[in-house]
Amino acid sequence: MKAVWDPQHEKMPRPELERLQLRRLQAKIGQLYEIVPFYRRTLRELELTPESLKSLGDLAELPFTTRQDLRDNYPYGMLATAPEEVARMHASSGTAGKPILSLYSPADVDLWTEMMARTLAAGGVTKADVVHVAFSYGLFTGGLGFHYGAERIGAAVVPASSGHAKRQVLLMQDLGSTVLCCTPSYALVLAETAMEMGVDLSESRLRMGFLGAESWTDLMRAEIEAKLGIIALDSYGLTEVIGPGVSAECPHKDGMHIFEDHFLPEIVDPASGEPLPYGQSGELVLTTLTKDAMPLVRYRTGDITSLNPEPCPCGRTLVRMSKIQGRTDDMLTLRGVKLFPSQIEAILLRFEGIDPHYQILVEREGMLEELEIRVEISKVVFEELLGETRRLQSIERAIRAEIESVLGITARVRLVEPGSLERSEHKTKHVFDRRQM
Repeated sequence: MKAVWDPQHEKMPRPELERLQLRRLQAKIGQLYEIVPFYRRTLRELELTPESLKSLGDLAELPFTTRQDLRDNYPYGMLATAPEEVARMHASSGTAGKPILSLYSPADVDLWTEMMARTLAAGGVTKADVVHVAFSYGLFTGGLGFHYGAERIGAAVVPASSGHAKRQVLLMQDLGSTVLCCTPSYALVLAETAMEMGVDLSESRLRMGFLGAESWTDLMRAEIEAKLGIIALDSYGLTEVIGPGVSAECPHKDGMHIFEDHFLPEIVDPASGEPLPYGQSGELVLTTLTKDAMPLVRYRTGDITSLNPEPCPCGRTLVRMSKIQGRTDDMLTLRGVKLFPSQIEAILLRFEGIDPHYQILVEREGMLEELEIRVEISKVVFEELLGETRRLQSIERAIRAEIESVLGITARVRLVEPGSLERSEHKTKHVFDRRQM
């Protein structure tokens, strides 16, 4: 089993890796300064040139790139190659009808494929596997990313895309799927659908899951692993940088290895933009060192995480990022307290009989801000406590007390019937902030 796809780079000694990063960074900044007007202008405004970059420590002097910069330069203003060299266009959601575009040259598509091979190999995928891809295909990068990675390894691919959950379950059974690739929330949808069909996927050939595209907790991981009978690993990426394939977990499940020979990571304070040290949580910033058509310098991902530089027992020397704790634009400020949906999810899943399907509603009643949490109870508990209002209220009070104790906020908690909250084939929306409506 080839558990490390590219040992030369994934196990490279840190000093050697840092020298490679600096060479690639200097070359990329020189290219962008010459070709991309946006970067030439922003560097000149700061009185910087490519020659200003003497060490990796100088990276913090360079300007950030934001989603707004990509919108302002839509569609081709950030292109660093000739237009005829663009081989692929992907996009993530944007505002005012304008998506956030990412452009790929043939070399970029090959790089993406290699990073996805690294991702899958980290979980032990081989040419003997059948990889069921239930991410959507199209402008979203999820489906094609895992598809290409599996093909590079030599595994068989089931390009199921998203939706049609019953058909997905049948395909996994009939085709002997061993690896599932989808969002964490959709993995639970598939588990629920299988149970409704009388199918126990934990008794199928399915053994591994690569989940991503939304934040999820270790408690949710445990739920998925129990219901599907798999090892569930986290993967991370974003369309603007390359798609999935920026980082991935190994079976030690102690952080996602960032493929640093291609993506240079930083953690900054979301408010000030100042760099933060290893171990401290903040906003992840990425610089693409080898992206060809649309390289990005210090791209603010909006994702909150932390970095761990210690070597992993798997042998990789690459820095590891923690699970995404939330997004800067998902962070709620309620009565002066800042919190992320993942913090509430972690509390909810401590209670037996609570399913990982919930909604967070924030409203303003007069001058007061009110928080309501709706969470599903499991089918077993629902049937057991049907009509026993007092026991249900007791569980609600216990959850409310734990939220107040841990997060320092008061909230209304409502237990709702299993299956009553909206499901999503893509990224699940948890927060509904109605204060501005």
